Formats: sequence, structure tokens, C-alpha cells
Amino acid sequence: MDADPQDLIAFLAVVRAGGFREAARAGNTSASRLSEAVRRLEARLDVRLLHRTTRSVAPTEVGARLAERLAPALGELGAALDVVNQDRDRPTGTLRLNVPANVARTVLAPILAAFLKAFPDVRVEVMIEDSFVDLVASGCDAGIRYDERLEQDMIALPIGPRTQCLVTAAAPSYLDLHGTPQHPSDLLKHACLRGQFSGGAKPLWEYERDGEVIRVDPNGPLLVRPGASFDLAVEAAVGGLGIIHLFEDWLQPHLDSGALVPVLQPWCQTFSGPFLYYPGRRHLPSPLKAFVEFVRNLPPPHGAS
Repeated sequence: MDADPQDLIAFLAVVRAGGFREAARAGNTSASRLSEAVRRLEARLDVRLLHRTTRSVAPTEVGARLAERLAPALGELGAALDVVNQDRDRPTGTLRLNVPANVARTVLAPILAAFLKAFPDVRVEVMIEDSFVDLVASGCDAGIRYDERLEQDMIALPIGPRTQCLVTAAAPSYLDLHGTPQHPSDLLKHACLRGQFSGGAKPLWEYERDGEVIRVDPNGPLLVRPGASFDLAVEAAVGGLGIIHLFEDWLQPHLDSGALVPVLQPWCQTFSGPFLYYPGRRHLPSPLKAFVEFVRNLPPPHGAS
């Protein structure tokens, strides 16, 4: 290998973190040391790998391709070295998870709190992303998604509630002023607070009753991208700006307090809960192995059969 493996690791860390300072903080090193490693790597390969400005760092086209190929290679190297930890009573290392925003907020938080108390030598990094990703290419050990079509070499197990539903709700003040929709098609006449995937698509609002499935594409005064921005939509709904359609457990505190009132309840569509999925390789990194066993041994959620 022409390049020093440590320089390759430093380069990938900078790309993942989006900057030298951020990577230095995450890796407990210095930004100058990382910068020198990347310069050394660029000089050895005779190619620019990063665009650097005073405000940002981004990979060049060549750098992006290198990072994409490096991630799985270094991940497998880390997994091979981590075999040493397999027989330890106290797993150590970093667990990287890729999860949707609602799962991070309503499902993963209490599980991680208990897991980290049980395994204090494990560090967890959570990447919030609502689109389906290639775990290996993204450098993550495992992901959580809803009923996705997974590749054959992936293993999946339930995590959190076994069934969930999306609830449509609005503030009493909004319903007093604009009326309560009685049928999903009525939403086309209302102000609706929508979400949008990172790729630009807006998911339709789907309803089902007595075998009839209806999908609507309503309009409204607010459109947010996935993630923490959904809290903005929730607050807008509580403030009487419009109707929201979101995971029931996300809205539950506001439903319990009466700040939001559910509508179209007979049309509420249930679906299977989230799954933890990970590559089905023989030797799992010890933090991932510990997390998988921890999830397997969790008591069944309330209401699960």
C-alpha cells in the first residue's frame, strides 16, 4: 500500500465529520494533526482530495469516490480486529447506528439510555437519516427502518413497538374555526402541515377503512424536511395553524394534554413497527453484538403479543 493506513483513516474521519475540528473532537486528536495527515495523503497520491475554505471542508469528486471505497474496507478491518473483544465481559468500542428521526425520538432514546448504563465502555454514534442507506458504505454498523426490503445478507429483528399508526390531529382552536374533517378527502379543503423527504418527495397521507385505501395529497402553509424540523410542525399544529399527520407516539403528549385532538380515527391505518437490521457476517463487532443481544432480551413492549 502506497498510503499510510493512518492517513487514510484520518481522511475518512474528516469526510464523515464534515471538517477538521469536528473530526478532531470526535477522535480526541488535533485538527492540525488531521490536516497534516490529509496533506501527506494528497501528496503521496498526487491528487487533491478535499476542497477547503475558511467555513467548510468537502471532498472533491475523487475524494468522494475514495471515501466511498474506504468506508467498507476500513469497516471490515475494524470488525476483524474487534474479534479480540468477542470474549470480553465488557465490550468496548463504537457502535454506529443509522435511524429515522421518529425512531430516534420515540423508540431509540429509552433503549439507548438503558444500554449505555449496562455497557459503559461502549460509545454510540447515531446518524439521523430518513432515506434507506447502504450501511456498509455509510460506515454504520446497524440501522433501524420500517418494513423495508432488505438485502439477503441482512439480519433484522423487531425493536420497540410491534405495531404503530399515524394519527391525524389538529388544535381545538383550528377545528372550531374550520370544522372537523369527516372523510380523508375533506383534507383537501384544509390547511395541512406536510413533511418532505430529503430527496424532495412529499409522502402522501394514507388512510384505510373496511378495505378501502385512500391516499391524499393536501396543501398547507408549512412544509418541513424530516428530522427535528417535525417538532416545528407539531408546534405549529398546537398553535392552530393547521392539521398534522404524524406518528402517534410523537403526538401522544399533546393528545393527552388536549392541545391536539385526533380526527379521522376510524380511518387510522396501522403498520408493523421498526426493525433493527445489520449485515449477517460471522464476526460482529463487540458493541454491535452486545446491542443485538440487549435488544433481543428486552421485555415485549406493552400490547405486544
